[in-house]
Amino acid sequence: MAAVSRVATRASFVSSLARRYLSSELNSHAPPHNSAPFRVVPTRGKDQMNSHVRWVFLGCPGVGKGTYASRLSSLLGVPHIATGDLVREELASSGPLSSQLSEIVKQGQLVSDEIIINLLSKRLVAGEANGDLGFILDGFPRTIKQAEILEGVTDIDLVINLRLPENVLLEKCLGRRICNQCGGNFNVASIDIKADNGSPGIVMAPLLPPTDCITKLITRSDDTEAVVKERLRIYNELSRPVEEFYRNRGKLLEFNLPGGIPESWPKLLHALNLDDYEDKHSAAG
Repeated sequence: MAAVSRVATRASFVSSLARRYLSSELNSHAPPHNSAPFRVVPTRGKDQMNSHVRWVFLGCPGVGKGTYASRLSSLLGVPHIATGDLVREELASSGPLSSQLSEIVKQGQLVSDEIIINLLSKRLVAGEANGDLGFILDGFPRTIKQAEILEGVTDIDLVINLRLPENVLLEKCLGRRICNQCGGNFNVASIDIKADNGSPGIVMAPLLPPTDCITKLITRSDDTEAVVKERLRIYNELSRPVEEFYRNRGKLLEFNLPGGIPESWPKLLHALNLDDYEDKHSAAG
Protein backbone atom coordinates (compact mmCIF):
# COMPACT_ATOMS: atom_id res chain seq x y z
CA MET A 1 0.00 0.00 0.00
CA ALA A 2 2.89 2.35 0.81
CA ALA A 3 4.39 1.73 -2.64
CA VAL A 4 1.07 2.50 -4.31
CA SER A 5 0.71 5.71 -2.32
CA ARG A 6 4.26 6.76 -3.19
CA VAL A 7 3.66 6.24 -6.92
CA ALA A 8 0.36 8.12 -6.75
CA THR A 9 2.04 11.00 -4.92
CA ARG A 10 4.82 11.19 -7.50
CA ALA A 11 2.34 11.08 -10.37
CA SER A 12 0.48 13.98 -8.81
CA PHE A 13 3.75 15.88 -8.34
CA VAL A 14 4.81 15.40 -11.99
CA SER A 15 1.44 16.66 -13.23
CA SER A 16 1.64 19.60 -10.84
CA LEU A 17 5.16 20.45 -12.02
CA ALA A 18 4.06 20.31 -15.66
CA ARG A 19 1.13 22.62 -14.99
CA ARG A 20 3.37 25.14 -13.25
CA TYR A 21 5.71 25.31 -16.22
CA LEU A 22 2.89 25.41 -18.75
CA SER A 23 0.83 28.16 -17.12
CA SER A 24 2.19 31.63 -17.76
CA GLU A 25 0.05 32.88 -14.88
CA LEU A 26 2.04 30.77 -12.42
CA ASN A 27 5.54 31.44 -13.75
CA SER A 28 6.28 33.78 -10.87
CA HIS A 29 5.73 30.87 -8.46
CA ALA A 30 8.18 28.48 -10.15
CA PRO A 31 10.60 26.77 -7.74
CA PRO A 32 13.94 28.54 -7.22
CA HIS A 33 16.80 27.56 -9.52
CA ASN A 34 18.73 25.82 -6.76
CA SER A 35 15.81 23.76 -5.45
CA ALA A 36 16.22 19.99 -5.78
CA PRO A 37 14.18 18.72 -8.76
CA PHE A 38 11.95 15.66 -8.54
CA ARG A 39 13.64 12.59 -10.08
CA VAL A 40 11.53 10.02 -11.91
CA VAL A 41 14.64 7.80 -12.12
CA PRO A 42 17.61 7.83 -9.74
CA THR A 43 20.83 9.64 -10.62
CA ARG A 44 23.25 7.18 -12.21
CA GLY A 45 26.59 6.26 -10.72
CA LYS A 46 29.66 5.54 -12.84
CA ASP A 47 29.44 1.84 -12.05
CA GLN A 48 25.92 1.39 -13.44
CA MET A 49 25.22 -0.46 -16.66
CA ASN A 50 23.96 0.74 -20.02
CA SER A 51 20.50 -0.45 -19.01
CA HIS A 52 20.20 2.74 -16.96
CA VAL A 53 20.70 5.18 -19.84
CA ARG A 54 18.37 8.16 -20.17
CA TRP A 55 18.57 9.18 -23.81
CA VAL A 56 16.48 11.33 -26.14
CA PHE A 57 16.13 10.99 -29.92
CA LEU A 58 15.56 14.18 -31.90
CA GLY A 59 15.01 14.60 -35.62
CA CYS A 60 12.47 15.60 -38.24
CA PRO A 61 9.30 13.52 -38.70
CA GLY A 62 10.11 10.40 -40.69
CA VAL A 63 13.86 10.47 -40.06
CA GLY A 64 13.79 7.10 -38.28
CA LYS A 65 13.79 8.01 -34.59
CA GLY A 66 11.45 5.13 -33.74
CA THR A 67 13.46 2.59 -35.73
CA TYR A 68 16.80 3.33 -34.09
CA ALA A 69 15.38 4.04 -30.64
CA SER A 70 13.60 0.67 -30.74
CA ARG A 71 16.79 -1.14 -31.78
CA LEU A 72 18.79 0.49 -29.00
CA SER A 73 16.00 -0.27 -26.54
CA SER A 74 16.28 -3.98 -27.36
CA LEU A 75 20.08 -3.90 -27.29
CA LEU A 76 20.39 -2.10 -23.95
CA GLY A 77 17.28 -3.49 -22.25
CA VAL A 78 15.64 -0.13 -21.54
CA PRO A 79 12.08 0.99 -22.39
CA HIS A 80 11.52 2.83 -25.66
CA ILE A 81 8.96 5.55 -24.94
CA ALA A 82 7.58 7.13 -28.10
CA THR A 83 5.20 10.02 -27.57
CA GLY A 84 3.65 9.22 -30.96
CA ASP A 85 2.73 5.78 -29.63
CA LEU A 86 1.31 7.32 -26.45
CA VAL A 87 -0.89 9.57 -28.59
CA ARG A 88 -2.00 6.67 -30.81
CA GLU A 89 -2.84 4.58 -27.73
CA GLU A 90 -4.95 7.43 -26.41
CA LEU A 91 -6.67 7.75 -29.80
CA ALA A 92 -7.48 4.04 -29.82
CA SER A 93 -8.80 4.16 -26.27
CA SER A 94 -11.79 6.35 -27.18
CA GLY A 95 -11.04 8.34 -24.07
CA PRO A 96 -11.91 12.01 -23.42
CA LEU A 97 -8.95 13.24 -25.51
CA SER A 98 -9.58 10.96 -28.48
CA SER A 99 -11.65 13.29 -30.70
CA GLN A 100 -9.46 16.31 -29.93
CA LEU A 101 -6.30 14.37 -30.77
CA SER A 102 -7.86 12.99 -33.96
CA GLU A 103 -8.33 16.48 -35.41
CA ILE A 104 -4.84 17.59 -34.38
CA VAL A 105 -3.18 14.55 -36.02
CA LYS A 106 -5.19 14.83 -39.24
CA GLN A 107 -4.09 18.44 -39.68
CA GLY A 108 -0.44 17.65 -39.02
CA GLN A 109 -0.36 19.97 -35.99
CA LEU A 110 1.73 19.39 -32.87
CA VAL A 111 -0.14 18.01 -29.88
CA SER A 112 -0.22 20.60 -27.07
CA ASP A 113 2.42 20.57 -24.34
CA GLU A 114 -0.22 19.93 -21.69
CA ILE A 115 -1.55 16.77 -23.36
CA ILE A 116 1.92 15.36 -24.09
CA ILE A 117 3.19 16.08 -20.58
CA ASN A 118 0.18 14.35 -19.03
CA LEU A 119 0.60 11.26 -21.23
CA LEU A 120 4.36 11.11 -20.66
CA SER A 121 4.10 11.71 -16.92
CA LYS A 122 1.74 8.75 -16.55
CA ARG A 123 4.09 6.54 -18.57
CA LEU A 124 7.22 7.51 -16.59
CA VAL A 125 5.52 6.96 -13.24
CA ALA A 126 4.18 3.58 -14.42
CA GLY A 127 7.69 2.64 -15.54
CA GLU A 128 9.16 3.57 -12.18
CA ALA A 129 6.53 1.44 -10.45
CA ASN A 130 7.63 -1.49 -12.65
CA GLY A 131 11.28 -0.99 -11.71
CA ASP A 132 12.50 0.84 -14.84
CA LEU A 133 15.75 2.70 -14.20
CA GLY A 134 16.25 4.19 -17.65
CA PHE A 135 14.50 5.01 -20.91
CA ILE A 136 14.95 6.14 -24.48
CA LEU A 137 12.57 8.97 -25.40
CA ASP A 138 11.43 9.36 -29.00
CA GLY A 139 9.48 12.42 -30.12
CA PHE A 140 9.90 14.41 -26.92
CA PRO A 141 10.83 17.16 -26.21
CA ARG A 142 9.69 19.05 -29.31
CA THR A 143 9.73 22.57 -27.91
CA ILE A 144 11.95 24.58 -25.58
CA LYS A 145 9.15 24.60 -23.01
CA GLN A 146 8.98 20.80 -23.09
CA ALA A 147 12.77 20.55 -22.79
CA GLU A 148 12.72 22.79 -19.73
CA ILE A 149 9.96 20.71 -18.15
CA LEU A 150 11.85 17.48 -18.84
CA GLU A 151 15.02 18.98 -17.34
CA GLY A 152 13.08 19.66 -14.14
CA VAL A 153 11.79 16.09 -14.00
CA THR A 154 14.84 13.94 -14.75
CA ASP A 155 18.47 14.05 -15.89
CA ILE A 156 19.05 13.37 -19.58
CA ASP A 157 22.44 11.82 -20.37
CA LEU A 158 22.55 12.17 -24.15
CA VAL A 159 20.47 13.62 -26.98
CA ILE A 160 20.90 11.97 -30.39
CA ASN A 161 19.88 14.18 -33.31
CA LEU A 162 19.25 12.14 -36.47
CA ARG A 163 19.57 14.10 -39.71
CA LEU A 164 18.48 13.57 -43.32
CA PRO A 165 17.94 15.99 -46.23
CA GLU A 166 14.35 17.23 -46.45
CA ASN A 167 13.71 15.71 -49.91
CA VAL A 168 14.68 12.29 -48.53
CA LEU A 169 12.42 12.76 -45.52
CA LEU A 170 9.48 13.56 -47.79
CA GLU A 171 10.04 10.44 -49.90
CA LYS A 172 10.39 8.28 -46.79
CA CYS A 173 7.17 9.56 -45.22
CA LEU A 174 5.14 9.15 -48.41
CA GLY A 175 6.45 5.58 -48.75
CA ARG A 176 5.39 4.40 -45.28
CA ARG A 177 2.85 1.57 -45.14
CA ILE A 178 1.27 -0.43 -42.33
CA CYS A 179 -0.17 -3.94 -42.52
CA ASN A 180 -3.73 -3.68 -41.21
CA GLN A 181 -3.59 -7.31 -40.07
CA CYS A 182 -0.24 -7.83 -38.31
CA GLY A 183 0.52 -4.15 -37.60
CA GLY A 184 3.95 -4.37 -39.25
CA ASN A 185 5.59 -1.19 -40.54
CA PHE A 186 7.06 -1.14 -44.06
CA ASN A 187 8.29 1.37 -46.62
CA VAL A 188 7.86 1.09 -50.38
CA ALA A 189 10.08 4.08 -51.22
CA SER A 190 13.28 3.32 -53.12
CA ILE A 191 15.61 6.26 -52.51
CA ASP A 192 18.74 6.87 -54.57
CA ILE A 193 20.07 10.42 -54.19
CA LYS A 194 23.28 11.06 -56.14
CA ALA A 195 26.19 12.92 -54.54
CA ASP A 196 26.14 16.59 -55.51
CA ASN A 197 28.19 19.69 -54.66
CA GLY A 198 30.07 17.98 -51.87
CA SER A 199 26.96 16.39 -50.36
CA PRO A 200 27.19 12.59 -50.09
CA GLY A 201 24.76 10.39 -51.95
CA ILE A 202 22.09 8.49 -50.01
CA VAL A 203 20.73 5.10 -50.96
CA MET A 204 17.83 3.55 -49.04
CA ALA A 205 16.34 0.30 -50.25
CA PRO A 206 12.61 -0.22 -49.68
CA LEU A 207 11.51 -2.20 -46.65
CA LEU A 208 9.05 -4.49 -48.39
CA PRO A 209 6.44 -6.62 -46.61
CA PRO A 210 6.20 -10.41 -46.74
CA THR A 211 3.82 -11.89 -49.32
CA ASP A 212 1.01 -12.33 -46.78
CA CYS A 213 0.96 -8.59 -46.04
CA ILE A 214 1.14 -7.17 -49.58
CA THR A 215 -2.62 -6.95 -50.11
CA LYS A 216 -3.23 -5.61 -46.58
CA LEU A 217 -1.04 -2.50 -46.70
CA ILE A 218 -2.56 0.82 -45.74
CA THR A 219 -1.22 4.38 -45.59
CA ARG A 220 -1.41 6.44 -42.42
CA SER A 221 -4.02 9.16 -42.74
CA ASP A 222 -1.41 11.82 -41.94
CA ASP A 223 1.12 10.61 -44.53
CA THR A 224 0.04 12.94 -47.33
CA GLU A 225 2.41 15.38 -49.02
CA ALA A 226 0.62 18.43 -47.63
CA VAL A 227 0.58 17.10 -44.07
CA VAL A 228 4.19 15.89 -44.19
CA LYS A 229 5.40 19.27 -45.46
CA GLU A 230 3.44 21.00 -42.71
CA ARG A 231 5.00 18.72 -40.07
CA LEU A 232 8.46 19.53 -41.40
CA ARG A 233 7.69 23.27 -41.36
CA ILE A 234 6.48 23.09 -37.76
CA TYR A 235 9.52 21.06 -36.74
CA ASN A 236 11.90 23.61 -38.24
CA GLU A 237 10.07 26.42 -36.49
CA LEU A 238 9.63 24.94 -33.02
CA SER A 239 12.02 22.03 -32.63
CA ARG A 240 15.26 23.32 -34.13
CA PRO A 241 15.76 25.52 -31.05
CA VAL A 242 15.60 22.34 -28.93
CA GLU A 243 18.74 21.12 -30.69
CA GLU A 244 20.49 24.32 -29.64
CA PHE A 245 19.13 23.90 -26.09
CA TYR A 246 20.96 20.58 -25.72
CA ARG A 247 23.97 21.67 -27.77
CA ASN A 248 24.58 24.45 -25.26
CA ARG A 249 24.50 21.85 -22.47
CA GLY A 250 27.06 19.65 -24.22
CA LYS A 251 24.59 16.77 -24.56
CA LEU A 252 23.85 16.81 -28.32
CA LEU A 253 25.22 14.15 -30.67
CA GLU A 254 24.64 15.07 -34.35
CA PHE A 255 24.33 11.98 -36.54
CA ASN A 256 23.89 12.28 -40.31
CA LEU A 257 22.29 9.07 -41.52
CA PRO A 258 24.42 7.73 -44.39
CA GLY A 259 21.68 5.52 -45.81
CA GLY A 260 19.25 2.83 -44.72
CA ILE A 261 19.49 0.59 -41.66
CA PRO A 262 22.33 -1.64 -43.00
CA GLU A 263 24.55 1.41 -43.58
CA SER A 264 23.47 3.51 -40.60
CA TRP A 265 23.12 1.08 -37.70
CA PRO A 266 26.81 0.04 -37.41
CA LYS A 267 27.93 3.67 -37.68
CA LEU A 268 25.44 4.79 -35.05
CA LEU A 269 26.69 2.10 -32.66
CA HIS A 270 30.23 3.27 -33.31
CA ALA A 271 29.26 6.89 -32.60
CA LEU A 272 27.71 5.72 -29.30
CA ASN A 273 30.74 3.55 -28.41
CA LEU A 274 28.53 0.48 -28.45
CA ASP A 275 30.36 -1.61 -31.07
CA ASP A 276 31.70 -4.07 -28.49
CA TYR A 277 28.45 -4.03 -26.53
CA GLU A 278 26.49 -5.41 -29.49
CA ASP A 279 29.12 -8.11 -30.07
CA LYS A 280 28.92 -9.20 -26.42
CA HIS A 281 25.12 -9.02 -26.48
CA SER A 282 24.99 -11.21 -29.59
CA ALA A 283 27.45 -13.72 -28.11
CA ALA A 284 25.45 -13.91 -24.88
CA GLY A 285 22.27 -14.52 -26.86
